[in-house]
Amino acid sequence: MDRHQAMATFVRVVETGSFSAAARQLNVGQPAISKTIAQLETRLQVSLLIRSTHGLSPTEAGLRFYERARAAIQEADEAEIAARGAGAGLTGRLRVSAATTFARLHIMPILPRFLEAHPELDIEIILDDRVIDLVAEGVDLSLRMGALADSSAVARKLATGGRSVFATPGYLAKAGEPHSPADLAEHETVVYSQMPSVWSFMRDGAAVSVAVHGRVRTSAAEGLRAAVLADIGLTIASDWMFAPELASGAVRKLLQAWTLPPIDLWVVFPTGRMASAKARQFASFVEEAMAGK
Repeated sequence: MDRHQAMATFVRVVETGSFSAAARQLNVGQPAISKTIAQLETRLQVSLLIRSTHGLSPTEAGLRFYERARAAIQEADEAEIAARGAGAGLTGRLRVSAATTFARLHIMPILPRFLEAHPELDIEIILDDRVIDLVAEGVDLSLRMGALADSSAVARKLATGGRSVFATPGYLAKAGEPHSPADLAEHETVVYSQMPSVWSFMRDGAAVSVAVHGRVRTSAAEGLRAAVLADIGLTIASDWMFAPELASGAVRKLLQAWTLPPIDLWVVFPTGRMASAKARQFASFVEEAMAGK
């Protein structure tokens, strides 16, 4: 293994905190990771990691080496892209995290265009509705919606979408249609646990707050969609979440005279690390694609 690969392996071990996690991310066996670190320590004649029951952490020398190695890898990647020219494709691997439903509806369909433009690039997409640790998971960028909990995150807004009340014609046929936000209290609501339970509707400058509740509550957007499409109840969600069904007529928007707070789509980069050219280009690609939605 050359020096660049050894440095990259060490950086991944430090960021994940274990040989096994680094091995999973690099798609190699754990013994290979251990051997690389041992060879690196032998060559440098210094201990780089402290091994304990709590995992791995860098020594003082290891931390200094990690910071320089991470910067060197970043600079090497940027130099390679600059040398290849603006028209050349990206290479290597890109790890992206995104919410499951959003990725299925809006990222996977456009992914072929990005892959075609960059035939030497591999993309790994980690799907999870929850916020994950980008550094520990070795993620290059994350696509997140809503307010960002971490104010120190390195982030950029990519798009802003609307929110609406949705229901199927089947549900409305049996339960009737609400004509004001207050009417929602009389309806069965499918609740997404990662969204607020109290919503503020606006109309002509006046705000009305409504607490939604229902017998079905789900932690995943896929579950929310499935429940609504099964005529269980209405829901409040982003327009992005029901885009195909809005186009086909499988769901309807309700209370359109009232507005709900919009939702933002963000790209978030790992804190403490300069975003790679690959991550920046993919973020711009998503931004351009979402501009027409």
